[in-house]
Amino acid sequence: MNRLIIMAAALLSLVSCSRPEPSTARRELDRLWKGSPVEFRHTPEMKAEAFGIEREGHKFVISSADDTGALYGVYSLLRDSMQIPREESPAFPLRLLNHWDNLDGTVERGYAGHSLWDWDALPDSVSPRYLDYARENARIGINGTVLNNVNASPQILSHDYLVKVARLADVFRPYGIKVYLSVNFASPMVLDSLPTADPLAAEVTDWWKNKADEIYSLIPDFGGFLVKANSEGQPGPMDFGRSHADGANMLARALKPHGGIVMWRAFVYSPIDADRAKQAYMEFQPLDGKFDPNVIIQIKNGPIDFQPREPYSPLFGAMPQTDRMVEFQVTQEYLGHANHLAFLAPMWTEFFEYVKPSSLTAIAGVANIGDSDNMTGNPLAGANWHAFGRLAWDPQLSPARIAREWIDANLLIPGSNIPDSIYSGLLDMFLTSREAVVDYMMPLGLHHIFAFGHHYGPEPWCDIPGARPDWLPKYYHCADRQGLGFNRTTSGSNAVEQYPEPLRSQLNDIDTCPEEFLLWFHHVPWTHRLKSGHTLWDELCYRYERGVSTAEDYCRRWEEARPYIRPELHADVAERLRTQAADARWWKDACLQYFREYSRLPYPTGVTAPVQPLEQLKRINLPITNFESPTPALLDSVRYHKSTPCRTS
Repeated sequence: MNRLIIMAAALLSLVSCSRPEPSTARRELDRLWKGSPVEFRHTPEMKAEAFGIEREGHKFVISSADDTGALYGVYSLLRDSMQIPREESPAFPLRLLNHWDNLDGTVERGYAGHSLWDWDALPDSVSPRYLDYARENARIGINGTVLNNVNASPQILSHDYLVKVARLADVFRPYGIKVYLSVNFASPMVLDSLPTADPLAAEVTDWWKNKADEIYSLIPDFGGFLVKANSEGQPGPMDFGRSHADGANMLARALKPHGGIVMWRAFVYSPIDADRAKQAYMEFQPLDGKFDPNVIIQIKNGPIDFQPREPYSPLFGAMPQTDRMVEFQVTQEYLGHANHLAFLAPMWTEFFEYVKPSSLTAIAGVANIGDSDNMTGNPLAGANWHAFGRLAWDPQLSPARIAREWIDANLLIPGSNIPDSIYSGLLDMFLTSREAVVDYMMPLGLHHIFAFGHHYGPEPWCDIPGARPDWLPKYYHCADRQGLGFNRTTSGSNAVEQYPEPLRSQLNDIDTCPEEFLLWFHHVPWTHRLKSGHTLWDELCYRYERGVSTAEDYCRRWEEARPYIRPELHADVAERLRTQAADARWWKDACLQYFREYSRLPYPTGVTAPVQPLEQLKRINLPITNFESPTPALLDSVRYHKSTPCRTS
């Protein structure tokens, strides 16, 4: 018996040694590695995409069961060659970017130029930037990309476009990345003039089956579909009297023979309840257990819409018989677009404090990538692309570690001997930036008081005749003479009922509700005392003031780091930080003056007086769209940025 075991082990070793080296991993290693020799070793018993790194004498050994794991091992070795030996495997089998790119080259909520995909040039001409994109994703462990907007054009499923998609898939495949497509539920009606898109109609199910067969004939490893249905005007199964489960399962059955999946978004807010925060739960929770096994429900991290701070969506804990995935927003739709520094790893790790990663099947991030020189518009926004991938691989990583990785690899001049004090200042900028944005935009649980449409800048007074109430800030902040905040307790909308105990009771009590969510769940009297001993009004003022001071301090820290950062990068970011500091004051002045009309209380000691009167701030109207970001020059031309420089001392 022992001899048989030894012979089997020897045979396995022979098989392992005879396996060809992973070509992409070797190519990337030869391109980037300057250290000791590296050997690749095939280890079939390891999990897919996992890798191990160890030292054997003067060489490193990267072990993996597949070529993608070997590639991830190379990038991990490049990132850290000191902590050896180690083994790693991804927390989620599916780690995807969602591009909101349109076929005309615009990017919805994109602030980094136009789409990276040049559909007119494809399939004949392939930009070298596609390879850069694939490498960067593989470097951080992303293994899937949804190429087009969830507000999908049916044309993406036409044969001409599928050939273009297949060409992109060819570029991405060696880097372990599958392509996925967002699909329009009414595609059979638009592309082939079917009289219906009813998911239970035989001609519709046949159409999707045939379309799936066509896709897989061109892209054998196609990942599947992402669907936004019956939301914000998008067609869906409810248009035909069917449920979300009916629609998702029909698509899933078309993809199942090929191994594809359906990611069905839960971003819905039909007016079925007075509180928009409750609606996704109400619409989807009754469907738990009714979805096919290859359907995943894709849920935004919070119950509203990617706000600077939200409690987690209660839907994550309400569908135990259904696969779920979280959708984060990497692009900064509500966080200052491409102008503000807002490192989002702390936001995402905060989410995982409430939702266990083990309860999720997958993770998606709405991409912040475009055709700008650095792909992310603001050079510092590349840190969020990096952070999303790293947390998708390992949600236990600390924001500090992730920030250090990115700073070391992307900010500093190679070989620069940056003093510890200045490096610590840079690191602190990243780690405090999200909280600073919350402070100067919407502290203490305030939410959705942005300017209408483009969501850049404050507009808590916004009132558009004919608009849905839940599109307007007053619906959310509920300011009146008594106090501020949305009552979601048992005496209000009772949204707390959707959360499990003991969290439900904690949120329901004004004295135990975490103060970062206070105005999300409670309508709080202006004179209510918080844990600091301040009244709500005073604490609100101090939080806004703190946010402004922090943003202004970033300018000073960045200036101190000038000798250690590439000149062109330093100048670009310095201008954006000046804009951020002025924007912070704009937010503070606008919000405090507006809310003071209700509180009628004086500003507390230490809070600086507004620079511009409220009536003047109300007249600001930025001429920007969903598809572009306001430039510093535009902002200077319409308001008071030049009169509020960063403090430098």
